[in-house]
Amino acid sequence: MREITVPPLATAPLVGGLADAVYDHAADDPDRVVLARKTADGRWEDVTSGQFRDEVLALAKGLLAQGIRFGDRVAIMSRTRYEWTLFDFAIWSIGAQTVPVYPTASAEQVYWALYDANVAACVVEHEDHAMTVGSVVDRLPRLTSLWQLDAGALPALLASGRRIETDVVDRHRMALTPDAPATIIYTSGTTGRPKGCVITHAALMAECDNVVARYEHVFHTKPGDEAATLLFLPLAHVFGRMVQVAAVRGRVKLAHQPNLSATALLPDLRSFRPTFILAVPYIFEKVFAAARRKAEAEGKAGPFDKAVDVAVRYAEAQEAKAFGTGPGPSAALRVQHQLFDKLVYSKVREAMGGRVRHAFSGGSAMDRRLGLFFAGAGVTIYEGYGLTESTAAATGNPPERTRFGTVGVPIPGTTVHIADDGEVWLRGDQLFTGYLGDPKATDAVLRDGWLATGDLGALDEDGYLTITGRKKEVLVTSGGKTVSPVPLEDRVRSHPMVAQCVVVGNDRPFVAALVTLDPEAVEHWLRMRDKPDMPPAELVRDPDLETEIRRAVVAANTLVSQAESIRTFRILAAQFTEEQGLLTPSLKLKRKAIEKAYTAEVEALYRP
Repeated sequence: MREITVPPLATAPLVGGLADAVYDHAADDPDRVVLARKTADGRWEDVTSGQFRDEVLALAKGLLAQGIRFGDRVAIMSRTRYEWTLFDFAIWSIGAQTVPVYPTASAEQVYWALYDANVAACVVEHEDHAMTVGSVVDRLPRLTSLWQLDAGALPALLASGRRIETDVVDRHRMALTPDAPATIIYTSGTTGRPKGCVITHAALMAECDNVVARYEHVFHTKPGDEAATLLFLPLAHVFGRMVQVAAVRGRVKLAHQPNLSATALLPDLRSFRPTFILAVPYIFEKVFAAARRKAEAEGKAGPFDKAVDVAVRYAEAQEAKAFGTGPGPSAALRVQHQLFDKLVYSKVREAMGGRVRHAFSGGSAMDRRLGLFFAGAGVTIYEGYGLTESTAAATGNPPERTRFGTVGVPIPGTTVHIADDGEVWLRGDQLFTGYLGDPKATDAVLRDGWLATGDLGALDEDGYLTITGRKKEVLVTSGGKTVSPVPLEDRVRSHPMVAQCVVVGNDRPFVAALVTLDPEAVEHWLRMRDKPDMPPAELVRDPDLETEIRRAVVAANTLVSQAESIRTFRILAAQFTEEQGLLTPSLKLKRKAIEKAYTAEVEALYRP
């Protein structure tokens, strides 16, 4: 199959903007709980649609009082928290535009986003962020205001807006049209300078409303209960932003969690108890690895691994039945599954709050076996695919026929086309309008209504898309063999001991890899082998560890021919970090930077 179209279930309105939903919902049902926020003592406090509308309106007045005008751009540099969503909808209420900035961004990255977007004001979370902006403020003549959340910025803005009449905000909001820009989201910049993607109100509406219409029934643990999600994805990323807007427009109770570490995230999952979550594969890998380590520490690794095998076979049988290629789980398998549900699967679900039965994954590829395990354990993960330029999801697995290991079919209103060279092209109302101030780069990817994604993929006979790599990341060995590194890297990285994997081999005689280790997994591995104090330099040469990582490499090599396989690898003592310039803020690999930083290690891989 070369092309597939799924008709839309929702279309963007002809008038108005994203903030209208806040005001409309408050008018319809002011007492309905729509958000939750953490109090100073750590409790979750409900926020009704009426309360949220009043806070958005008051902040919008404050922004006007401070000189923000229709069409101005306001940057937000903060972790995921309630105030982020509040500012977003207040900014949209007066026809201004939001420019998200990663909270981990360097001074030069902050400068470029604020300068390129001609930002008039900036919201930061704390003093470190304020100092980062302050270090480049002399090069930002358009920047007139800097507000710090943890220094009382919100109360001050609310107070300054008390003299502004409500109808002033209403006039700004009513003047907005769906084709107006809502946000400028900068790409992660794996190569070159990040580019600002101009995303309109209409694009976000089309994206979010079609996702909600298609998936709303799986937002609930059971029919009729309250839908609730805990957002822990960064709101500077288009995936997190889509979740935020979809939750508000879809009347899903939304809470925020700023810290992705397991020690912070897992307690909030247990206390908030979402009915569904949206995450990147890394989160699900962490949940699985933590459960596996706990079982091993308790001397129950064998039963746990048996439970994993049963869950995978159970989900595979259900998948086969959904596609008409099998009868479903056998009676014996159902009995085994029921036994392990009490012993293992229920504990995995409890780690995610206890009520989650459905989840969504994007950002990078998820290992098929991991998806099957979670489905067998009672949490079906719908993997999808999209880009900043497509306002997040362009495809997603349908709940009734999930094909694990693929990124599903087009979301409603989207067409997927496979070009002659294997590149994935997209068309739909959710596409961005172009790169800010860069018509040449825009023309390179937007072609007669199609978005050329730069990703390589294939559609199967049922219209399910599989991403096989990036056009720019394809390696060509000195023998002329073309290799897509991403599937190999993803499979190696699925091993619990591995943090990252970079495949090398361009203009080399064979393919090799650099591997970094997961600190938590290493700590557990050493403790279980009575080697808790082994130094990193000695650890990476440990033959037992090398055997463990070799298993991951051998598993990855089953995906490809011998000529494309990883022949050798090097375990690194250090991590790839964003601070070193080796990862993007969304944790994507900066390949050229990594190969340059580890030139000696790469050269050693090819010595006779």
